[in-house]
Amino acid sequence: MDVERVDFLIVGGGMAGASAAYELAAHGSVVVLERESQPGYHSTGRSAALYTQTYGHPVVRALTVASWDFYTNPPQGFSEHPLLTPRGVLLIGRADQSAALDRDFAEGRRLTPTVERLDRAQALARAPFLKADYVDGAVWEPTAMDMDVHAIHSGYLRGLKARGGRLVTDAGVTALERRDGLWIATTPAGLFTAPILVNAAGAWADGLAGMAGVRPVGLVPKRRTAVTFDPVFGDAADAAGLAGWPMTIDVDEQFYMKPESGRLLLSPADETPVEPCDVQPEELDIAVAIDRMEQAVRFSVRRITHKWAGLRSFVADKVMVVGYDESAAGFFWLAGQGGYGIQTAPAMGRTAAALATGRELPAEIAALGVRVEDLAPARLRRP
Repeated sequence: MDVERVDFLIVGGGMAGASAAYELAAHGSVVVLERESQPGYHSTGRSAALYTQTYGHPVVRALTVASWDFYTNPPQGFSEHPLLTPRGVLLIGRADQSAALDRDFAEGRRLTPTVERLDRAQALARAPFLKADYVDGAVWEPTAMDMDVHAIHSGYLRGLKARGGRLVTDAGVTALERRDGLWIATTPAGLFTAPILVNAAGAWADGLAGMAGVRPVGLVPKRRTAVTFDPVFGDAADAAGLAGWPMTIDVDEQFYMKPESGRLLLSPADETPVEPCDVQPEELDIAVAIDRMEQAVRFSVRRITHKWAGLRSFVADKVMVVGYDESAAGFFWLAGQGGYGIQTAPAMGRTAAALATGRELPAEIAALGVRVEDLAPARLRRP
């Protein structure tokens, strides 16, 4: 069987692996191994596709902020279309959720001073489709954007190729071993070797580590359900301007919805632990999402037009795992992106490339308060 040797062997062709591969290809030869026939099938292709700087752990928020410049001014030739388009996020709450709104407003302003705290009237002016007797206030993030996930992912893979790297599909790793300073990956597409193996296998990252004899980091894949539908109003005129509605999220993340290709996308924001798989939606989760949303809005759902589920994989602290394993030479973790992998991809790609090549964290990322130890796998193994 033919053996291909490179400097960096990346397992996983989703957004995490693609962005890291693009950045690493400037420092050496790169091959990305993807188990599916198309990259980005499980998580990247099933995202809510929103860029928001006020979502997630403070480390996640910092990495999102650090990705803004790339997304708003990508390299020449990266994409023919804008990567971000205006959307806005309205974080809504009932009267009993006002403390949660105040908390999220204060946290959001630390890195994103454009966020605003709205009263009921201001919230209804932004989102007249909400029930006046339900919403008591909101937090408005005007700079939240829709993301063109396909353009971003394709741009990274196209850039990888332009830099001499290669994506190999239908190349699921069936065996891994370390020999003579090299990782050797056995796949249906052949044998691949490299001194550095980047584990960007998404929900399968702990399984890949086990194959390599490396301790897991406690990654838990979680199902996230979504549907699309046409909202039904008593007066058809109420649906006017649907395409410009903001993404609307319950402050306790009980549901969220946003315009999607002329319809509305809805999710119960579920996080149900599952085994790594081609995950499918559950009817109960769909019913829960509809019930929660209909309590808050002036329209109803009569027919679901499309339904799906995706995997969001987290470790215990819900921060990404990026760095070399302390017990396995050349084994580099790039896992646990959860629901943040796309909005943080530029910063994560630069971070992964810097750490994998023995350099310091990029200065613009460190300046936002991110530390190497915040990302390192060793943090998850302390007693």
